[in-house]
Parts: sequence; structure tokens; C-alpha cells
Amino acid sequence: MRRTRAPSGNAAHRLTHDFLIASSRNISLREKLVLHSLPKLVTTRTIIRFVVAALLCSPAPKLSAQMATVADRRAAECPSCAEWNAPHDPMRIFGNVYYVGTNGLSALLITSPEGHVLLDGGLPESAPLIMANIRKLGFHVEDIELIVNSHVHFDHAGGIAALQRASGARVVASASSAIALRNGASGRDDPQFGVILPYEPVSDVHEFSDGVPLRVGPITITPHITAGHTPGGTTWIWRTCEPHRCIDMVYADSQTPISADDFFFTHTTTYPSGVRDFQHGHALIEQLPCDLLITPHPSATSLWERIAVRDRGNSAPLIDATGCKRFAANARQQLNTRLATENAKREPNRR
Repeated sequence: MRRTRAPSGNAAHRLTHDFLIASSRNISLREKLVLHSLPKLVTTRTIIRFVVAALLCSPAPKLSAQMATVADRRAAECPSCAEWNAPHDPMRIFGNVYYVGTNGLSALLITSPEGHVLLDGGLPESAPLIMANIRKLGFHVEDIELIVNSHVHFDHAGGIAALQRASGARVVASASSAIALRNGASGRDDPQFGVILPYEPVSDVHEFSDGVPLRVGPITITPHITAGHTPGGTTWIWRTCEPHRCIDMVYADSQTPISADDFFFTHTTTYPSGVRDFQHGHALIEQLPCDLLITPHPSATSLWERIAVRDRGNSAPLIDATGCKRFAANARQQLNTRLATENAKREPNRR
């Protein structure tokens, strides 16, 4: 490992003095006069003490104002983000599967002695909360070997770049999703193009083949493209065990037909396969082996209510073999309602 030698006494004095003067832009005029009048023979330790005292004692109204401005802008861009990003205690769901996301945005950690898999990264501002939750459970972020994603909107992919940097993990996505992750933004074929927020691009994104399992040590997780909400949306399935029982888990991607105002599923030229993609996803999800269903927004399948019942001693609502069928049926009804609404419009301003 390369080491940098510490500067000599005179050099250290000059560096510290220069740093102090450079830092003086944030302190008062009176303090600046004191700095510039410091004798050359003042010890480095004395200067450092003055620096620390000045920086700690000086007010920071500009910083507070900047933070308030960022928060205000975020609230205007995404009114739901603060609620989605509210912290939530991490917990074990079943076997080696843990919830490490926020209150409104799921992130799941599948663990093994040979490395972990992380599903979804929440908002950009969710990444520190996800990492803190992982550590709170006693695991190491650096042991994550694979990061995968449900779909590439900013509320589920926004934190992936930071999580990839912290862990060094491989990021794998569908071909369509990989393009969006690399760009940090959805393409024109996304129904929400133009209204969905960008995020930090993700480097070195690999692509999976639909239905071909990915492995990290003993963990085997299989992707199934269930597009519609986005062109590359993915549902993930795997099997997890406890000492006396094994179950099939499904992390089903969002199936809501939400779009920008100028997008019509019935008339689109940018995503003409959208309706067929939804229908394929509905049929696939309802046929999956599915004992325990979780979705990118936990509220979509009442996860917290099901967990609360589980914690009172009744696991039936959480482990429910009919969950995927009911989820698909509800999604199919939502799509039919959306299509009927679009067909009733006479002159759509469409893309």
C-alpha cells in the first residue's frame, strides 16, 4: 500500500496557514483580520486550534438555506418522496430474506455465507438508509455480490449507483432496463417519459437472459420480464428455507398502467407492445409458484399489515399461495379500466 509522507514542520505550518486563509470566506471580517495578522512563528497546533474553533463557532446560515432549498425542490418534484423514504426498521421476512428498505419503498436482502443479493435501491436518498439497515442486521454492505432491480424509475433504481459504489457488487438488469440504468433516465418508450425524474447513472450494468437463473453461492434467483409499467420491468423468484419449511418467494414488479398525460396505451407509437406486455405479465405472475409475495411498494400488497398479523402469531396472511393470483387479477382489472377510459376519449393528444 502506498503511503504519503507527512509534511515537515515549516511545510505543515504553511499548509495549515493557507488552509485557514482559504477557509476564512465563511467567517467574519473581524476573524479574517485576526487570521492575516497571525505571526509567522505561531505554532501549527495553535493555528489548527483556531481553525477548529472558528469553523465550529461560526454560524452556517448559507448551508441551512441550501439544505432547505434542496428539500423544498425535492418536495415540489416528488410530493410522495418524503413519505416513501420514511425510515423503517429492518426485519427478517423468512429464512435468509430480510427487508432493508424504507417505509414506502421495498429493498430486499437475500443472504448467504458466500455473498448477498440486493433487490432494488429505492430513491437516491434511500441508499444511506438501506445501507444502515443492512448493517443494523449485522451484515456487511461490502458482502453484496449482486444488485438487481424491479424497474428503472427513480424511486426503485435511484439509489443503485451509490449502493454499487459502496459494495462493489455486479448490477444485472433486462436489456431495456440496462439502457435506462446506464443513462440514469428512462427512454421515450417509458409510459411515464417526461414526468419521471432522472437519477445518477449506474456504471457497468450487465444484462440477463429472461428466465435464466442468476447465482451467488447457494442463492439462485430467476428473472422474468413482466413489462408494461416500464418496457424492461422484471419479476424475481427464488426459494428460501427455514429448518422445517421451504417456500417460493416472488418479488413481483409493479403492474399499474400509469403514464404521462400525453401517453395512451391504446394509441402509442413509442411503446406499441405495452398492452401485450402487461397481459403477458399478468398471465405469468398468476402461474408462478408463489407462497410469499412482495412488491416494490409494500403498500401495494399490504405488507405491513400482513407482517403485523405474522408477528401476533398468525403467518397465514404473509404466506399465502393465492397472493400472486389475486395480485394479477387486480392488475388485469386496472388495465381494463385504463383501456376503457382511453377508448372513451375522442381526440387524444398522444405519443
